[in-house]
Amino acid sequence: MVSDRRDPPFGGSVVFLLMNLPLGVVAFVLLTSFTAAGLGTAVVWVGVGLLALLVLAVRGAARLERARVYALLDRYIDLPYLPLPAEGQKLRWKARLKDSSTWRDLAYFFVLFPLGLVEFVLVTVFWSTSLALAGLPIYFRWLPGGAYYFPADDLRWLTVDSTLEALPWAALGVLFIALSVALTKALAGTHARLANALLGPTVAQRRRMERWWEDAEEKNLVAG
Repeated sequence: MVSDRRDPPFGGSVVFLLMNLPLGVVAFVLLTSFTAAGLGTAVVWVGVGLLALLVLAVRGAARLERARVYALLDRYIDLPYLPLPAEGQKLRWKARLKDSSTWRDLAYFFVLFPLGLVEFVLVTVFWSTSLALAGLPIYFRWLPGGAYYFPADDLRWLTVDSTLEALPWAALGVLFIALSVALTKALAGTHARLANALLGPTVAQRRRMERWWEDAEEKNLVAG
């Protein structure tokens, strides 16, 4: 389940959102490479080992991602996996492949790249614009020509060449900073909800896990 806290912390949200794009690129490259290589060599059994390694890597990476969400966004995501059978590798692998959580983990890492790209663009554009406007009264004098031209140097609709003229732009920058803070937290909160939906247990899985633990307790009582 997700923590009851309404808004994720701002600092953690910034770090989390900026990390998503590089992590998404790495995940997408590895997933597509291993999947293509595994399927292409499955007829000679080498691919079966690659695909098995991919399943283990995805489930392990999903555990790390849950920890990252908790550390940076203060959102705890329960593990959705049922305990594996105690004996028999064949039964263990059958349980892993039949578990829908394995495939939802895989889906999460596939969408992390495009989602991380959108988040990275929004965060960088909003914050660069906000800080540029807010700091205009300080740095405009060091721009080419000692002035700021809007919208471009060769299309001068507005010219800012004094501190007084830069103050309204700075006020607009402060407003954009407030909007950027809200956007950053909203993006992080939305991502946390997506992570919980794909990496956390479903209602049906929770019920199966509860039944499994009830059966295990009954067996222990009988054995005792």
